[in-house]
Amino acid sequence: MTLSSTRVLLVIAGGIAAYKSLDLIRRLRERGAGVRVVMTRAAQEFVTPLAAGAIAGERVHTDLFDARTEFDVGHIRLARDTDLVVVAPATANLMAKMAGGHADDLASTVLIATDKQILIAPAMNPRMWEHPATRRNLAQLLADGVVAVGPNAGEMAESGEAGVGRMAEPLEIVAAVERLVAARRPQDRPLAGRRLLVTSGPTHEPIDPVRYIANRSSGKQGHAIAAAAAAAGAAVTLVSGPVTLADPPGVTVVKVESARDMLAAVEAALPVDAAVFAAAVADWRVASAGDQKIKKGQDGAPQLLLVENPDILATVARRAAGRPRLVVGFAAETENVLANARAKLARKGCDWIVANDVSAATGIMGGDRNAVHVVTGAGVDSWPSQSKEQVAAALVARIAAALAAADPRGSA
Repeated sequence: MTLSSTRVLLVIAGGIAAYKSLDLIRRLRERGAGVRVVMTRAAQEFVTPLAAGAIAGERVHTDLFDARTEFDVGHIRLARDTDLVVVAPATANLMAKMAGGHADDLASTVLIATDKQILIAPAMNPRMWEHPATRRNLAQLLADGVVAVGPNAGEMAESGEAGVGRMAEPLEIVAAVERLVAARRPQDRPLAGRRLLVTSGPTHEPIDPVRYIANRSSGKQGHAIAAAAAAAGAAVTLVSGPVTLADPPGVTVVKVESARDMLAAVEAALPVDAAVFAAAVADWRVASAGDQKIKKGQDGAPQLLLVENPDILATVARRAAGRPRLVVGFAAETENVLANARAKLARKGCDWIVANDVSAATGIMGGDRNAVHVVTGAGVDSWPSQSKEQVAAALVARIAAALAAADPRGSA
């Protein structure tokens, strides 16, 4: 979704994760948000106001007693002249101040003076996160209506320790902002009340316990579609093959390995209003996978008998009962893209095919950008090259419009 005309006040507290806040500013502005920044004194030990201000496009606010702003009660204006307040990183100290209602610097004063929704992204050492005082403060903030995203598990940058305490990644925070903004804008939740199914990533078909047949799919496009659908208000089930991507926020994720596993998970997720099959499912599997590792022998390479995997897209598209109202398939081609996509549309029985050229020269397979053609019975709509997140947003908007036209009252 877009954050156009959304005003975000970002409070940056003093932790090593403050460096991520610079990318957060950039990500918010990419989506059209206006960002004002408040930095604590400790935050300025990690990143400079000049850097944050250059990315935000305006001066950073650091001092409660700033003669340039306090003549018009600047801290109150900052607290009220915004749509949402984001605290990232939210340190243990600032969370304690917020929970206790302290106001001894600009950041804490703004936070107690605002009447807007507050989103915090906690970040601290794992032992600090687990400390009873931090847990009490978090519970109080949540009871007060503050929303939290993260922290995540992982290695700590400053200590080498591992555990829960890493600040959520900028895109996770952006997704949380989008959900909060969308909740106040019904027009930005066109899939509210709908159920969507998305498949993503490759499948791994075992040859023996250590080898498998797979493809180069990264899952980036499928995961982006699931995230965009959730941001549009849908209840989303994402059936994902093996990928290295984080689970999209607000999405029910079912992780599978093989095509047969994926089909079972897909059928278990039905019924849904729409299904988007973005996964690159292996067409074949070994008829009889070895129980032990296949060894080299004097007779040369082993002969592997391949059999076809179940056709998940066609199975769902041709269901006699419980077929989703809209079934969308993907066609990753290296030649004759449109001709192959039209043939696949007819052969599979689905409603749309999203086709793209994944030959090595395009960089699409595993990359961050995509150029697709949406092929339907009515014709072809070719989209320009754009980020996979932009493709996902445009596709989800088109799905929402199609479902609304078919059933304007809501989901079945």
